Amino acid sequence: MEYVIEMLNIRKVFGNFVANDNITLQVKKGEIHALLGENGAGKSTLMNVLFGLYQPDGGEIRVKGQKVNITDPNVANDLGIGMVHQHFMLVDTFTVTENIILGSEPTKGGTIDIKRAEREVRELSERYGLAVDPTAKIADISVGMQQRVEILKTLYRGADILIFDEPTAVLTPQEIHELIQIMKKLVKEGKSIILITHKLKEIMEVCDRVTVIRRGKGIATLNVSETNPNELAALMVGREVQFKTEKKPAQPGKPVLEIKDLVVKDARGVTTVNHLDLTVHAGEIVGIAGVDGNGQTELIEALTGLIKAESGTILLNGRDITNLPPRKIIEAGVGHIPQDRHKHGLVLDFPIGENMALQTYYKRPYSKRGILNFKAIYEKARQLIAEFDVRTPDEYTKARALSGGNQQKAIIGREVDRNPDLLIAVQPTRGLDVGAIEFIHKRLIEQRDQGKAVLLVSFELDEVMNVSDRIAVIYEGKIVAIVDPKETTEQELGLLMAGSKRKEAGVSS
Repeated sequence: MEYVIEMLNIRKVFGNFVANDNITLQVKKGEIHALLGENGAGKSTLMNVLFGLYQPDGGEIRVKGQKVNITDPNVANDLGIGMVHQHFMLVDTFTVTENIILGSEPTKGGTIDIKRAEREVRELSERYGLAVDPTAKIADISVGMQQRVEILKTLYRGADILIFDEPTAVLTPQEIHELIQIMKKLVKEGKSIILITHKLKEIMEVCDRVTVIRRGKGIATLNVSETNPNELAALMVGREVQFKTEKKPAQPGKPVLEIKDLVVKDARGVTTVNHLDLTVHAGEIVGIAGVDGNGQTELIEALTGLIKAESGTILLNGRDITNLPPRKIIEAGVGHIPQDRHKHGLVLDFPIGENMALQTYYKRPYSKRGILNFKAIYEKARQLIAEFDVRTPDEYTKARALSGGNQQKAIIGREVDRNPDLLIAVQPTRGLDVGAIEFIHKRLIEQRDQGKAVLLVSFELDEVMNVSDRIAVIYEGKIVAIVDPKETTEQELGLLMAGSKRKEAGVSS
């Protein structure tokens, strides 16, 4: 018996939309098998069928050679299949152990035996090198640690086939490295892993084989050792992809954004932006590089009016916009692509057409005397959907039904269309595939070339290096260095992000 999982000619249809069009996926025991495709290609749908969240409309599934009918996730768990979801399924107020045992609690004399559970979680954690404190509250641990809890949840239920859905989308480079080591260890212990991803670097580093799907169809299954990122990108997108964004040298003009001596506190009252200074000129992209949690979130929230600054000034085109309400800041000429597209970018249960009018609905022609003109709103949405290649059945489809990449393109279309003087882009390509990343980078550079100021915040170092004209390194709420991407390396940036001075990082300032 060679395959632990066989999904043969799986078909899944939603209304008129064919999400999986007779896809075949075969996974060998003890391998890491990548499932590669663009946003919306049908990867997550296929894995949701395997995990019992969806029922297939055609085809069959075999586990270890036996034909099975996976009617719900409990059946999947009983068959040894576990899924680590992209959006974690954890209860913030519970401890690590309480989350892991939820639904399979060990009991003693009619009550939950929490001590035994903690002991079992600790043993599992040590065995797989996961290093998680069983007594910690979920709300108090990092995103990387929360993901380890998700992995432990599947192991605790005895899974030997693990599905990882875009596991590195929200991790820092260091956490990604640690996760790759954990995956290798799991396979050594006899587990098999299906990795849903569109990050070609990770596939080349950790996977044995890769199955490519495009627009719902299976394209090819390849040995990773016999392929390369360019071939995979072309199979996935259906055309050649440029990894390096072509751009002319910047022509910086007048200062558009001037941040002077800015101090911001977080929700707990801790100073996270600490007397920060930064200037962004017209016609340039300034990238902010830093390890997550060094004040980036609070800086952006202060710039966009979501939280109040304690002191310091924020000038836009020489005008003081410090602590103005968000709408006044938007009207002054700021566009914002937020870090969390679900929480701050979209109203998920509104149609995508209405989401595209969220910044302008109160203006003519979209409303008159407080009454919305839906005809004008949807006409504008159709134009933006076409211009920004938002793949959606139509403009009336709810935002939550679109893939992440298409949600992101809709937000970018909305923000760019308003023609802001300053475009703030936070993690603009998080969780997106190479085709969508290429599209978004081109749009950011287009804004720059039209004389706009662009502030880019990203945890992807290659994105910051590729797109920025200058890189500002943030550490403990301060800009500690400004470097030229053409004259620096990822290693030097990494050291600066960890608090090294420029001389220690091997560069004289």
